[in-house]
Amino acid sequence: QVQLVESGGDLVQPGGSLRLSCAASGFPFSRYGLSWYRQVPNKERELVASITNTGVEIYYVTSVKGRFTISRDNAKNTMYLQMNSLKPEDTAVYYCNARIVLGNYWGQGTQVTVSS
Repeated sequence: QVQLVESGGDLVQPGGSLRLSCAASGFPFSRYGLSWYRQVPNKERELVASITNTGVEIYYVTSVKGRFTISRDNAKNTMYLQMNSLKPEDTAVYYCNARIVLGNYWGQGTQVTVSS
């Protein structure tokens, strides 16, 4: 079955960095674009970044441009989100998303907390 497993979330001070990983299985990883979303309590889930199957086309929400970098390693079936210059407003649960022929899939999420 399709599985998406996020990791890498942590408590970090403002200005710090984290790298999130999303390990995928159960579908042909290299054929599909993937996305990172984030959500805080009582707010809708927000699209943070997307990457096409080849990694050629990338999208970032304006608030993270220049600070976050999305990437993927198709040989390892893994997607990454490098987050630099973190701000308190980046605090959220971060989710990996894959929209494939079989359906729309989410990981369980990983908590990122930016606080001094």
